[in-house]
Amino acid sequence: MTDTITLTGIVATIPRVIKTGEELAITSFRLASTQRRFDRNRNRWVDGETNWYTVTTFRQLATNAASSVVRGDRIIVSGRVRIREWEAGERKGTTVEVEADALGHDLTWGTTAFTRVIMTAAAAGHHDEDAGHDAPAPGASPAVGWATPGVLTDAAAGVAADDDVERASAAADYREENAVTPF
Repeated sequence: MTDTITLTGIVATIPRVIKTGEELAITSFRLASTQRRFDRNRNRWVDGETNWYTVTTFRQLATNAASSVVRGDRIIVSGRVRIREWEAGERKGTTVEVEADALGHDLTWGTTAFTRVIMTAAAAGHHDEDAGHDAPAPGASPAVGWATPGVLTDAAAGVAADDDVERASAAADYREENAVTPF
């Protein structure tokens, strides 16, 4: 069972963008999340402790995050959380990783403009002749209807299952290659 979490915070590092040998896009960055509370005795807002998270995104979300999120942005992230112990020489610590399912700017603090990215099979260079319509290219993000969010086409359902396996493998490879140490 995987725990899901929704966080708000500030992008604390410049997002790092990589592509695997299989052309899988991965974007990651550190997120600083500080809870604030109103101190009635001092009659002002005060900051609590800061929690640090490593946020990792894959595929189209990684591509969109890389072109949308910069250091200092206030964002909201929702995804699966993993807590890992690490050791580097005499140093030890714990890292909290979030594999993001969704992220965006926190509109409490400002405005943003949304631009929809349209992924078509023609753009991906693949056409399903039997079905008579465009189908996702192998390894492409699942086809999700704009009018019916989250509803996968039959062709995309198989790709989605394969994507989950590939995504988990890429995440493990990424963590192994990029040992996370505190700032």
